[in-house]
Amino acid sequence: MKPGDFQIHETVGQARRGTLMTAHGKIETPVFMAVGTRATVKAMNVEELEACGTQVVLGNTYHLHLRPGEKTIRKLGGLHKFMNWHKPILTDSGGFQVFSLANLRHLTEAGVEFRSHLDGAKHFISPEKSMEIQMDLGSDIIMAFDECLKYPAEEKEIRRSMDLTYKWLLRSKAAMTRPGSLLFGIVQGGLSLKHRLESLAQITSVDLPGYALGGFSVGEPIHLMHELLPDVAPKMPAHKPRYLMGVGTPLDLIIAVDAGIDMFDCVMPTRVARNGTIYTWRGKVSIKRAEYKEDDSPLDPECDCYTCRHYSKAYLRHLFLSGEILGSRLNTIHNIHFYMKLMERARHHLAEGTWESFRDDCLSRFVKNRAET
Repeated sequence: MKPGDFQIHETVGQARRGTLMTAHGKIETPVFMAVGTRATVKAMNVEELEACGTQVVLGNTYHLHLRPGEKTIRKLGGLHKFMNWHKPILTDSGGFQVFSLANLRHLTEAGVEFRSHLDGAKHFISPEKSMEIQMDLGSDIIMAFDECLKYPAEEKEIRRSMDLTYKWLLRSKAAMTRPGSLLFGIVQGGLSLKHRLESLAQITSVDLPGYALGGFSVGEPIHLMHELLPDVAPKMPAHKPRYLMGVGTPLDLIIAVDAGIDMFDCVMPTRVARNGTIYTWRGKVSIKRAEYKEDDSPLDPECDCYTCRHYSKAYLRHLFLSGEILGSRLNTIHNIHFYMKLMERARHHLAEGTWESFRDDCLSRFVKNRAET
């Protein structure tokens, strides 16, 4: 296989198991990609990521552009060497981060002028600049520059955003010239099925190695995404990888895999770990709860991660309440391991033809837990 090749091995309903080849190796799908915003997955080193089964790490174009700068990273050998990660790296376009700076930005068809959240300095990112930054970083998968729309949005705003995202995709493709890097386009369209399908037709009219759904997890009620995915994901090109950006909880992942999505990323498992929230096969655990003060059991008796093999809930609660850095590290190791194992089990059950029973078991566990928390 060469970079960009995507093979589907099994399908069960809309769910599928496949392999995507990149310049830094293959990615087995469905896959959860760990978010390394500033060239690091918070609280973890690369050896720990590999031990958890991590296949892909994300870098953040906006943050790496501001500090230390893409030219510095390129001079130092590219993002892989810089962060000592030798497997695939995907970088976002910066569109979502610029979206989050609504009060510090000025958007036109040319691009987006914004002020740095670090020092207030003015910057400008266009589709061409986003491609330049990501190519300097040496990414395996490069995301086209898009506009992420807020929720809720009026139809006029949705259509303008869709058209702008399409125009920016054409410019992104023309500017993306790095051999071996794979350019993915991003479908927008808000929470409207009609506009999602129109945007999908626009974006997939451009032949690319893969396509993503953007503009979810922007404040909408999560059931709206769950309802849209089965109507949108199966209509994405069947022979290309499908990526749902910025999502989500274990429940979200299972629902999305069942709809035909192949790739995911989210800061959730690392962010909530630092706040003492742990994902387990028996549901969420809030480690600060008093009931764990003398609990010498592991976080999850079904888990074989480093944390669960060596430490008790009582110790982890003590670390969290004491503000110890080790607590954040051990919680994060568990959550990342859990997400990777969830996708590994999904791939296994797809290969074995037992996806539906696995899906139903996960939905029973995760939905029950969501109702209780």
